[in-house]
Amino acid sequence: GGTMILSNRVLNMEESVTLAAAARAKALKAQGRDILSLTLGEPDFPTPKNIQNAAASAIKDGRASFYTVTSGLPELKEAIVAYFAKYYGYTIKPNQVTVATGAKFSLYTFFMSVINPGDEAIIPTPCWVSYGDQIKMAEGIPVFVQATEANHFKVTVEQLESARTEKTKVLVLNSPSNPTGMIYTAKELLAIGNWAVEHDILILADDIYGRLVYNGNEFTPISSLSEAIRKQTIVINGVSKSYSMTGWRLGYAVGDPDIIAAMSKIAGQTTSNPTTATQYAAIEALTGPQDTVEIMRQAFEERLNTIYPLLSEVPGFDVVKPQGAFYLFPNVKKAMGMKGYTDVTEFTTAILEEVGVALVTGAGFGAPENVRLSYATDLDTLKEAVIRLKEFMEK
Repeated sequence: GGTMILSNRVLNMEESVTLAAAARAKALKAQGRDILSLTLGEPDFPTPKNIQNAAASAIKDGRASFYTVTSGLPELKEAIVAYFAKYYGYTIKPNQVTVATGAKFSLYTFFMSVINPGDEAIIPTPCWVSYGDQIKMAEGIPVFVQATEANHFKVTVEQLESARTEKTKVLVLNSPSNPTGMIYTAKELLAIGNWAVEHDILILADDIYGRLVYNGNEFTPISSLSEAIRKQTIVINGVSKSYSMTGWRLGYAVGDPDIIAAMSKIAGQTTSNPTTATQYAAIEALTGPQDTVEIMRQAFEERLNTIYPLLSEVPGFDVVKPQGAFYLFPNVKKAMGMKGYTDVTEFTTAILEEVGVALVTGAGFGAPENVRLSYATDLDTLKEAVIRLKEFMEK
């Protein structure tokens, strides 16, 4: 058997359901099927021209040819320091910053830096698919706390307290959330932050969707609420979602210098520096004109406001309106019942096979009654997808 040679680590690991769903949609498209894919969390806009040009000139004049310090170009760290002053409202030092090959790898080096075997990390669900598996790779134990739709997919301090043990080391907090698009208020975050400080629990604040908020909603970074909370928090962010740079792979972490140094040390033995051309592109993204960010944000907002009421009309689909990110996360329990399904993954597979709409099963997000639909695609595709979902349900 081929599996005999594989590690237990990889045998116990789940495949990323989002990447699996996207791959399946691409395979069917390649066979000539008319597939509308709403699977991936990536903006459908090309990277803004000023950012492309910054990378191109760094390549042409030779600056992109060489290694940088593993933790990132000094100019990029300075750009992140300036970005924090502007968008987070507090001052950080360059030794509190480390960059990585994507925010996903920043998360990985964080868990690898702070978790010992048996340490627990609390993850509110529904949650992004990779947290749990990354924690397991660090030999930690993911502890999932189920946020309810009644509370708009947000956990309470009471829920967190009942999940806490002596082994709790980290709380993972993602606001705005993938997959729900929900945003915690400053008041909710203050309560959670104070709870974490009181029990000496590190907060991992995944702020990747912080600039993508709609309809007058506001993003509050938990790290901006108090000095004590800030000391306890590692912020993960990146350029992928706000600047439409998913393919460039650049994320960063900001926080306690000792943890940041440990993360850089792990990167030093795994990736070395993120691609140098990408770092120059990221400097321009963070310090250059921000008008394209707003143009894209407005496009997402329009799509959300157009597609949300239409999706709400699909029989058996119950949708809470998201406030940020670019996902809708309908509860399809009724819809499954109407069609005779008990398993959400089988339900999404049937939708793909029968009407050619690719959604992501909620199972990998810790939400066995939901599906995730990305509205980071054009309005025509979205409208057609909803028509097809209706068709499927009315069959």
